[in-house]
Amino acid sequence: MKIRLLALTVFLLVIAGAAVRGLGQEAPKDSPPTVAAKQIIQELVSGQFEKVEALYDARMVQALPPGKLADGWRDLNKQAGAFQEITSAETSQVQGLQVVKMNCKFENSVLDATVVFNADGKLGGLSFRPHQAPAAPWNPPGYAKQNLFSEQPLALTNGKFELPGTLTVPTGDGPFPAVVLVQGSGPQDQDETIGPNKPFKDLAWGLASRGIVVFRYTKRTQKYTVQSSDDPMRMTVEEETISDARAAVALVATQPNVNPKQVFLLGHSLGAFLAPRIATGDSQIVGIVMLAANARPLEKIVLEQIHYLAAMNGTPTEAEQKKIEAAEEGAKQIERPDLKPDDKITFLGATMYGAYWLDLRAYDPLKTAAKLKIPILIAQGGRDYQVTPSNFQAWSDALANNRNVTLRTYPDLDHLFMHGTGASKPADYARPDHVSAEVVESIATWILPSEKPGTLAKPH
Repeated sequence: MKIRLLALTVFLLVIAGAAVRGLGQEAPKDSPPTVAAKQIIQELVSGQFEKVEALYDARMVQALPPGKLADGWRDLNKQAGAFQEITSAETSQVQGLQVVKMNCKFENSVLDATVVFNADGKLGGLSFRPHQAPAAPWNPPGYAKQNLFSEQPLALTNGKFELPGTLTVPTGDGPFPAVVLVQGSGPQDQDETIGPNKPFKDLAWGLASRGIVVFRYTKRTQKYTVQSSDDPMRMTVEEETISDARAAVALVATQPNVNPKQVFLLGHSLGAFLAPRIATGDSQIVGIVMLAANARPLEKIVLEQIHYLAAMNGTPTEAEQKKIEAAEEGAKQIERPDLKPDDKITFLGATMYGAYWLDLRAYDPLKTAAKLKIPILIAQGGRDYQVTPSNFQAWSDALANNRNVTLRTYPDLDHLFMHGTGASKPADYARPDHVSAEVVESIATWILPSEKPGTLAKPH
């Protein structure tokens, strides 16, 4: 029995920093955290759920009341089959947490288990995800001419947060126009890596080959996880994305060979959705590029994706249907008229507070973009199932008559602006590819000086 993609979120218990990437140095395999994590798996297998629950820290106690763990494990077994063995384990330290990653073989599939212990030895996170095989090595796209640019590390410091980044600079004295890249939702590295693909690295190398400085940086939630905000209950997209993006623009404007009067911002997915808000009130940003920008609320976009994937797999299983219903209930809670900032909302296995959703509720991207006077380029892939073309239509309806707005569609491209045929599906992201050369050329032409800066009227 093959596990369906949608059902793989069933046992996703990501609490208190369990969604950690880039785990630092590997610890000895026989370390105490590794032994403790393996013991937790054995207790799950033997049905000793109360022993695991006794290890919960305060966050886990709130997120998983008694009984929930047993239900989750039974649900997982229905899909993955009976547990067989742990085939590998490694332990790392991340920001005071002990993170143990184990490869677990089940009867019908292989899953990656992550167990997180806090400084007191309490259980702060537990998750099971589809096994991630090592990604194929990234190879440069054909349009990247490595003799035409160089790269250098450049850290972004915004208050107490320091984020690693890379500045890609064309060969020559400049001054060059520059663009700051802003990722989509979730923890993201500076390349926006997904499987073997690195769309932001494609863009950086491609645009730099055309004479544009590019800055990309690790997203705050990727490096700092739950510590991305002083008060997680009050965290919004301001801490997640906006503040760092504006700080990045200010940083790039001070770099040698950069024309400080020609600094653009490029957002993808959530980054594109927020680009008008980032640019509002920031006079340093002279134009924005919006790739796959949703025009509707985030929770509606997610529900649309869930139903799309469920339909692709045929009739949902009972477990899948329960997950669909749980997601729909989460969306209803998000949209409640009486939602309060400190209300806790569980949506797709992740817990966020009302402050996050209320902040997004108050933001109208269409109206915000309509007020901007700077050039705007909005691009959409016709095969994008995550942010569907209907969103692009909403942008077109709202902004097509604005002379500062350029709208472009690419029928054969998906959410990553990579080529494909037929209905787009998650498995496409596991196929090595690159951002389309046509998209890179369109962005470069739009940014570079011409008779009409900020347009595509004069190709190069």
